Amino acid sequence: MLKGRLGLETARVPQADRHGLIWLKHGKLYVVDGTLRFMTAGSPDLPAGDYALPFQMLSGILLQPGTTVSHDALRLLARHGTALIAVGEDGIRFYAEMPFGSNDSSVARKQAYFWSDASGKRIEVARRMYSMRLNEVLPHSEISVLRGIEGSRMKEMYQRLAQKFGIEWNGRKYSRDDPNSADEANQAINHSATAVEAGAMIAVALTSTIPQLGFIHEDSSNAFCLDIADLHRDTITLPAAFGGVQEARKTGENLERVVRRQVGKMFRTKKIIPTMIDQIKDIFSDNEESIKIPSDTSKEETNIPA
Repeated sequence: MLKGRLGLETARVPQADRHGLIWLKHGKLYVVDGTLRFMTAGSPDLPAGDYALPFQMLSGILLQPGTTVSHDALRLLARHGTALIAVGEDGIRFYAEMPFGSNDSSVARKQAYFWSDASGKRIEVARRMYSMRLNEVLPHSEISVLRGIEGSRMKEMYQRLAQKFGIEWNGRKYSRDDPNSADEANQAINHSATAVEAGAMIAVALTSTIPQLGFIHEDSSNAFCLDIADLHRDTITLPAAFGGVQEARKTGENLERVVRRQVGKMFRTKKIIPTMIDQIKDIFSDNEESIKIPSDTSKEETNIPA
């Protein structure tokens, strides 16, 4: 690699090789002689300098706080179909994206096909999502039954995590009209869920899937994003929330700031956004047998690829 050039194999910017994502902050994205460059003042991830970006090999560029972008850069990225997404620190907020994503619409077309409920495929996808989250295949073919099972298990999860982190738990309570009226644990869950949803919005944008077409969630304009975020509720959302309450009580810091920092750290260390991208592709895989629904009385389990 030429000195000063960011190659996918030797880049010092943290990114996921499988998806070609680069995270940038504290700098300027601009173009010189047809080359996309990033001049940065430096950060823990990337030393100060001026780097050329191999944008044609990237699925997306994620701009974090402290970055600016030139008109030429927007034009160049649009021409070559490289996504540009403005996000919060570590992806815990989703601000804006260029109006394009992957050049391949196959995943979105599969999503629309399954969502249209052709031959009962909508419930098949919902079952696949629950299997990813609960690590077992539920035989039921009614979404209300699946939601009820998930809700029952969540009650146990709340109690278990609250006990683990030494946080009192009086049940899930939330008022949209007065969110600050909730106790610390419930406020922390709200903050954490919002941050994880932002990560899911990034993954949905990068796969060019349709946010409004959810399979478990239905009414929200980000229904599918909520579906994907919920795949990480047990492993990211709730641990970050209860852990954030514990840390905020020790340090006296603002609860929302602490919780979002916890989620951001998990995003980076656990590579959550690339994982979400893989999950979206798996959800709409072509393996028809893997999402075949047994009758409600069946005791057999169906193998679903994770």
